[in-house]
Amino acid sequence: SKDEFTHPAAFKARITELVSEYPVDVKGFRTDDKDWLKQEIFEMSRKQWQVVHWLLKEQEWDYFHFVDIGLDRVHHGFWNCFDKQHVKHQPGNPYEQVIPEYYKWLDEQIGSAVHSLDRETIVLLVSDHGAQRLDGGFAVNEWLIGEGLLVVDDFPKQVTPFDKLRINWARTKVWSEGGYYARVFFNVQGREPKGIIPASDYQTDDKGRPLNSPVFKPKEIYHHVRNVAPDLIVHFGGLYWRSIGSVGHGRFHVQENDTGPDACNHAQFGMFVLVAPNCPLRGEYHGARLLDLAPTLLNLAGYEIPSAMQGRSLVSRREQ
Repeated sequence: SKDEFTHPAAFKARITELVSEYPVDVKGFRTDDKDWLKQEIFEMSRKQWQVVHWLLKEQEWDYFHFVDIGLDRVHHGFWNCFDKQHVKHQPGNPYEQVIPEYYKWLDEQIGSAVHSLDRETIVLLVSDHGAQRLDGGFAVNEWLIGEGLLVVDDFPKQVTPFDKLRINWARTKVWSEGGYYARVFFNVQGREPKGIIPASDYQTDDKGRPLNSPVFKPKEIYHHVRNVAPDLIVHFGGLYWRSIGSVGHGRFHVQENDTGPDACNHAQFGMFVLVAPNCPLRGEYHGARLLDLAPTLLNLAGYEIPSAMQGRSLVSRREQ
């Protein structure tokens, strides 16, 4: 790989000696070529975990962190093959067991890694998001055009990415970026280059009343937001429908993903497994948030939790 993915840079040579070319990800994983995709995912993950086991056993470390990207890629590539409720599921297809096969293999890798650690090591296994079937996409910008909130000089005759549209910014009030959820932006004066909505008015309707929209506002969720955050985050259909940012579909609900084939969408609920010599938690734990895990780790490791850190330690009020 020509990518420089190590620090110090010389460490890359040692990894290359171990696994030859180290794959950071599966390039082009949004594909209908399932045979190729399965082979690439497993080959990538085998090399990555070979490096993980080597690092754990042969190198000195204080904190070890690894993200298994293969699990994400196998979800996006094969969920419709596995989930009988998926709109594109075909019973008896040859890829029904790819996801269970990957989970079994991944479980073996995790078990081997944990077995190599001493009993004083804190181990956290955590998902950064959940996963679920993808029923389709909602063409949010096409809908905004229909509502007169997004204005284009020429409506495209074929599916066109948002950044290729001829936007009439002097008349546009709202636009959105696509993705697993919609990131909606208001064309606010003083913030956007050609903003037309007064900053004092953009959270109200035409009569000055608050908009009671069932959506999320980043500034209410997070203590700090970086750069220009979306004004609204919208989850279509409980995230069973993704946001489609391109225009020219001729309809609002589509089955095709404008970034390539995708069978899976993110989900709000994930999981975590925590093992530590001083951890008082036992059995199943409900009600934790992703933001709670960093404070919990710091707490268990004996470090002070920064006052500005969002989230709470799950063990702070329990005997350790």
